[in-house]
Amino acid sequence: MQKNLCSLTVFFEDPFWVGIVQRTDGARLEACKITFGPEPRDGEIYAFVLENWGKLRFSPGVPDDGPGEKKWNPKRMRRAARRELQRRGTSTKAQTALQLQREQAKQEQKQTLQKEREAERERRFRQRQQKKKKKHSGT
Repeated sequence: MQKNLCSLTVFFEDPFWVGIVQRTDGARLEACKITFGPEPRDGEIYAFVLENWGKLRFSPGVPDDGPGEKKWNPKRMRRAARRELQRRGTSTKAQTALQLQREQAKQEQKQTLQKEREAERERRFRQRQQKKKKKHSGT
């Protein structure tokens, strides 16, 4: 049985409040970083997630060999949830996933700029050629 998990961690990263969404689909972990600005309330976070879940850009998946199927008793689960709430920061896997997303965006931006520069060179070349022809024809 494939297990899908999702977690949202909100913390203060000077000067803004930031949220890291981690989702695990089977063996792949994907992450997304959200900048909130001022300290968000629980209701605001919930509303944001409901409205913008489809618009979030998750990083490429990284292999996740996290905890397997394990049955915990309810008291242990409650203690683990309390510990998780008190823990700050994100997992290193989420950081790796976000780094991959940044690198991917950087590569896309680099390719876009390269295409724009090439188009500009081509435009200038054609402009010079037209100018030469116009000069040569004597008009």
